[in-house]
Amino acid sequence: MVKNKTSSARSSRLWKLFLSTLYISSFTFGGGFVIVTFMKKKFVDELHWIDEQEMLDMTALAQSSPGAIAVNAAILVGWQVEGLVGMTVAVLGTIIPPMIILSVISVFYNAFAANHYIALLLKGMQAGVAAVILDVVFDLGGKVLKTRSWVYIALMAAAFVANTVFDVNVVVVILAAAAFGVVRTLNQWKKRGAK
Repeated sequence: MVKNKTSSARSSRLWKLFLSTLYISSFTFGGGFVIVTFMKKKFVDELHWIDEQEMLDMTALAQSSPGAIAVNAAILVGWQVEGLVGMTVAVLGTIIPPMIILSVISVFYNAFAANHYIALLLKGMQAGVAAVILDVVFDLGGKVLKTRSWVYIALMAAAFVANTVFDVNVVVVILAAAAFGVVRTLNQWKKRGAK
């Protein structure tokens, strides 16, 4: 009887995970950062399956890993929530809507490309996407500022300046920040080991 309840609870959680990622992916335009924002609101704020620090770490991993940010984030969230099965369910929920939408668009591409109303719709969506990305920036940047670590704040500022002022490729910025984090962590481990 207990096994059936556990199995039923897991099935319910997997179904909710699938529907949540399907819904988020269906109604989110503008790329991975927008989807990550909605995932945070759903899985951290609403369902409390993941805490804020885990979501911040997952966002960094999703951004720095090869592939689409949305799929990478779905892999990490699904794994954290329900292991391998959760990862599979979350990825399916995330990739089904774009596959269907892009399949339809590819069939009618010429009609979409020449349509004045579609062009206006996309312009309006760009403004909304910019607002959501700003929300992500303030949210993640605020968390870095809350650490009160001058090292992380300086690293964040340096990454911003490198990308916006000196036009350094985002991949180089991310790899440099990751290398800095690894070196700093190894130095901290050595100091603890020496004590």
